Amino acid sequence: MTPIERRTVSTLALIYALRMFGLFMVLPVLVIFANDYQGATAALVGIAIGAYGLTQALLQLPFGMWSDRIGRKPVILIGLTIFTLGSALAASADSIWMLIAGRALQGAGAVASTLMALMTDLTREESRTKAMASIGASIGLSFTLAMVVGPILAGWLGLSGLFALTAVFSVAAMVLLVVAVPTPKQQVRSRDTRAFYHQLGDVMKDGQILRLSFGIFVLHAILVGCFVSVPLMLLNAGLLQEEHWKVYLPVMLISFICMVPFIIVGEKHQKMKQVLFIAVILLGISLIILGLSSLNLYGLISGLWLFFVAFNILEASLPSLISKFAPPGFKGSAMGLYSTSQFLGAFAGGVAGGFLSEYASLVGVFWGMIPLVVIWAIIVTSMAKPRHLSNYMANIASTSEEDSDQLENKLLAIPGVYEVVIMLKENAAYLKVDNKTFDPAQLNVYK
Repeated sequence: MTPIERRTVSTLALIYALRMFGLFMVLPVLVIFANDYQGATAALVGIAIGAYGLTQALLQLPFGMWSDRIGRKPVILIGLTIFTLGSALAASADSIWMLIAGRALQGAGAVASTLMALMTDLTREESRTKAMASIGASIGLSFTLAMVVGPILAGWLGLSGLFALTAVFSVAAMVLLVVAVPTPKQQVRSRDTRAFYHQLGDVMKDGQILRLSFGIFVLHAILVGCFVSVPLMLLNAGLLQEEHWKVYLPVMLISFICMVPFIIVGEKHQKMKQVLFIAVILLGISLIILGLSSLNLYGLISGLWLFFVAFNILEASLPSLISKFAPPGFKGSAMGLYSTSQFLGAFAGGVAGGFLSEYASLVGVFWGMIPLVVIWAIIVTSMAKPRHLSNYMANIASTSEEDSDQLENKLLAIPGVYEVVIMLKENAAYLKVDNKTFDPAQLNVYK
């Protein structure tokens, strides 16, 4: 990357992290404090935990389209302002319905896809993979830190204080956007990072992408659903709320270390389907352990450790598999469906977890999630083996529709190129390539 690209990407990654840190920070503590709100029931608390997912799922694609019209930075500023207002509303809430409204308003600031589009505008094609990896790493780091720091800060500030701090982080993100992120000279409607409505129908007919979208739906439903129950079970097992970080810190660190060999084997030895299946099975086993633990603190810790080993493997593998299965030029739309499924899963998990904890029991939440894991495991067995190819977008010289077939055949003849989709209006060719044999220099003759 150039120095400007490094500064831009690091700033956008920080903006991403600040926003996600605020959302994640309340996850391990919200259920503990929520019963203090007027009208709170376990079912409504679950809705409060997952409410952000519904509005996020509904609005992220419209925000992306809006940014094509009026610009990325204005839309991101509007989204962060909505997120700030939602955080402030949640901080001032005294009833469960006001808390739900605040959480829903937080999700309505759905700028994740627009931030990614801005990153595309400000980076070159050859730097984009590193840029996307940097943002992905910032999300993972913010999640880990939030799980550890959330219980500590909640002990000092309370839940209202956490929401107020989230609002402060959001304002800081707005300042960073205005001060440190350049305004792009032109907007790149990249099909690798932006979803297009007219492509969603085709994407939803792709069985492999639907399998992966169902997977991320289940994963985040289970994640949010479990945290309707886990914090209360730790309390019941004798661990004070301000000491929960002593569980989350080692669990998160050790599970991350244990996840790495699975990812290496999956990618290096092309065993991603097998790794995915193993991770889903581990996820199911972790739910069984948690369901059997009840007041057993060491059982809860063991279950959480195995849960996050599986979660980290799946969270890293699923986006990679989406990239591998998405047809050339459809990656952005495939990721749009995938992200929407993820947020809908978070909402569904909060609702299901709340109702299960109220009408069954705390451990009933885990047993209630197991059928989803069984269905997912069956779906994974029917998934095709992914080809380990990468996406590559090349700018091409203006060409006619009559000549596009000839150009497509020439591109397919280049060693390492396996699929080609030519977008005449964009003067671009979207390729699936094997990086071991593909040389981008061979494309220069077509530019």
